[in-house]
Amino acid sequence: MQTHQLKPKHKFKDKKRIGRGGKKGTYSGRGGKGQTARAGRKLAPIIREVIKRYHKLKGYRAFRVYRNLSVVNSDVLEKKIYSEELINPKTLVEKGIIHKIKGKVPQVKILGGGKLNKKLVVENCQVSKTAKEAIEKAGGIIR
Repeated sequence: MQTHQLKPKHKFKDKKRIGRGGKKGTYSGRGGKGQTARAGRKLAPIIREVIKRYHKLKGYRAFRVYRNLSVVNSDVLEKKIYSEELINPKTLVEKGIIHKIKGKVPQVKILGGGKLNKKLVVENCQVSKTAKEAIEKAGGIIR
């Protein structure tokens, strides 16, 4: 037997023909030629300037919207605040329980994590159902 007589045991796989319609489309991930195949400027200058300002990365629009919200558990209020003391976002920042976000006092949501025995006066805060029940059970007020 000589080398020109050798044959493989398996069949050859057909070469994939790219850009023939179907799911992948014309270029099929291979891109186009330079400057979109170089045939005169097709975009109006104003539109082109707007397009140039956008980032050219995938997922650019999947950005996170930062909400100006801080969360406080009721057990933290139990430890750090006296009975019948007024609770609002400004007083919580002064006590160091929450911090300013980008130089502004954030909105506050009080959650019902932990036990609460003190009478609290809550003002200008969002309150969860469990926290509302705990505050009212302890004799507190929500304004």
